[in-house]
Amino acid sequence: MAASSDLAFDPWDPAFLADPYPAYAELRERGRVHFFEPTHQWLVPHHADVSALLRDRRLGRTYLHRFSHEEFGRTPPPPEHEPFHTLNDHGMLDLEPPDHTRIRRLVSKAFTPRTVERLRPYVRRLADDLVSRLVAAGGGDLLRDVAEPLPVAVIAEMLGIPESDRAPLRPWSAEICGMYELNPSRETAARAVRASVEFSGYLRELIARRRKEPGDDLISGLIAAHDEDDRLTEQEMVSTCVLLLNAGHEATVNATVNGWWALFRNPDQLAALRADHSLVPTAVEELMRYDTPLQLFERWVLDDVEIDGTVIPRGAEIALLFGSANHDPRVFADPGRLDVARADNPHISFSAGIHYCIGAPLARIELAASMTALLEKAPTLSPVTEPERKPNFVIRGLEGLSVEVS
Repeated sequence: MAASSDLAFDPWDPAFLADPYPAYAELRERGRVHFFEPTHQWLVPHHADVSALLRDRRLGRTYLHRFSHEEFGRTPPPPEHEPFHTLNDHGMLDLEPPDHTRIRRLVSKAFTPRTVERLRPYVRRLADDLVSRLVAAGGGDLLRDVAEPLPVAVIAEMLGIPESDRAPLRPWSAEICGMYELNPSRETAARAVRASVEFSGYLRELIARRRKEPGDDLISGLIAAHDEDDRLTEQEMVSTCVLLLNAGHEATVNATVNGWWALFRNPDQLAALRADHSLVPTAVEELMRYDTPLQLFERWVLDDVEIDGTVIPRGAEIALLFGSANHDPRVFADPGRLDVARADNPHISFSAGIHYCIGAPLARIELAASMTALLEKAPTLSPVTEPERKPNFVIRGLEGLSVEVS
């Protein structure tokens, strides 16, 4: 086990953010677990450990189902952060059984595979339309013009949010997601709290309207979903809608731009994809692996766990390094090479265990639709300039991606 001062891991260093994968290789070589003093977290870089710990019930996304903050040796969040934590802590991503089991079961009644599959033609039409506009303009910002509007429109359509109300959705999401970065600033927290209040207020009004006038949308489905007398509370519905919107587009947006930037830097793989569009499904999985949109996922240690002789005590926090796990040479042959035809690809970009991403099938449909539309309608697509990377580590993405169609 190495001390944090000895590690190349530095999530605030622009050089690390530009390319964290060499530092991950060093972490994997130096051991299975490392204590990182700046965030008081235990870093876990190997695929086998990350995969196993995602399924280990001695770890949890929360500890409040078993302990108070004081019993767990943790300081409660500041009172002024309460709107964010109320919103975040009632979503199934941050709950453990039995609440997680109950909410996921009820949400699954509305978010069925059939519901998702029914969206496929809509997603494809929307992707075709966005790409056609990009081509007609001779290019633009791939993030702003295609990657962002597609999943936001799809999840808003699913939820039943009117088009006229959709403008604030992406800003609200971005401000809330700022709290998922390591050691967020006071300003970041204040913006997240404000967005939580505004987004929650909007959804409460929309839920009230749907109670009076149900429609063929996910919010109406969440209101109707029940097991015998068990229903979602209003707060659980609000938190679920925010989670579905945030998780339902953040990863897709970043996977799209990270993926296309990776293809531009690997022209042989882009050429292979352009020559054979049947590679799109494997390319989607490979791009999710190659430059992972969610680099880190945290877990609380509810009961002591031992990793390679190191006992990690109850009350500690483990940082599961998805980006490192997805480049582990014990699992992926030549992991630093982009291979759009890679068949054996057990990446963990959608997590695993009980918190496996409920929206993974929809994300795959969206990523395949935008990629196919760009391959078909913009076969000469190329970058204009090298993009600027966002100064974030946990949620990895670009500020934009300027492209042209010659």
